[in-house]
Amino acid sequence: MKAAVIGAGYLGRFHAQKYAAMEDVELVAVVDIDRERAGKVASEVDAKAFTNIEDILDKIEIASVVVPTTVHHQVARRLLENRIHILLEKPMTTTRQEASDLIGLAEKYGVLLQVGHLERYNPAIVTLEERVTRPLFIEAHRLSGFKERAIDVDVVLDLMIHDIDIVLALVKSPVQEIKAAGVPVLTSRIDIANVRIIFENGCTANLTASRISLKDLRRIRVFQPGCYISADCSQKNNLVVTAERNAQNPASSIRPEFLTHEQVDILDMELRDFVRSVREGLRPKVDGEAGFQALCLALDINEAIAKGLASAGISDVL
Repeated sequence: MKAAVIGAGYLGRFHAQKYAAMEDVELVAVVDIDRERAGKVASEVDAKAFTNIEDILDKIEIASVVVPTTVHHQVARRLLENRIHILLEKPMTTTRQEASDLIGLAEKYGVLLQVGHLERYNPAIVTLEERVTRPLFIEAHRLSGFKERAIDVDVVLDLMIHDIDIVLALVKSPVQEIKAAGVPVLTSRIDIANVRIIFENGCTANLTASRISLKDLRRIRVFQPGCYISADCSQKNNLVVTAERNAQNPASSIRPEFLTHEQVDILDMELRDFVRSVREGLRPKVDGEAGFQALCLALDINEAIAKGLASAGISDVL
């Protein structure tokens, strides 16, 4: 299967390396508007460098789109129109209309559209999905140091959207209410945000994301009747605490279980799932619709934050 990577930046380079190492994939092109950057990555993986996707449309079957979010729609649309299966990095696009357009194009031309929510391949999150049956309260923290390469979008679309996607996969219920707050600190966009989401089935999720933290943290905790499960996405481990109701001595019935997982390459797993889904006509773990739902909730959160800032006399962010 002939592949291309569109965007030769920090993450695009890793995509290129993974494709190049696959026995059933031939990486034929690395594309970037910066000729030097495209050439550097292409030379590392023995592929050809291009600066325009129009030059490769008849040469490939699949592609990773790893360009700035603001041009996701433009690039992805051109590929889908040429019946090229794509893995589109998160967030899917910057607007609902753009995302909906891409889903429609994928359906029209019969090609696969997968969205790059990488954490869904993290074994700690896989375990969470396997163990969670009736979530009633979820708390997530995703904190990171400041990185200039990720400021084309705000912290909700950059970081929190990972946990939004995970929560939606766990809860499986429409949203009833959103209470959100956020602050621009180092950039003109929101750099730290918190949201409380109440779902129609009674579950409440409290999510915090920051890209101005002094230390990294990627942890999600889920509480359900008789069980508490945490997932540390950085360390790829879980803590599962189960309990049996015992009125005489509640503490005696608590049983903690620590689960450690092999330090797998989750990007490689994601890309192999993409290739396998295309080859076998399967639905990927995170399809266009899942990416769309995560984007819509992220945009709803941003709208709630904007209203709060506007009421405080701050209207030049987001």
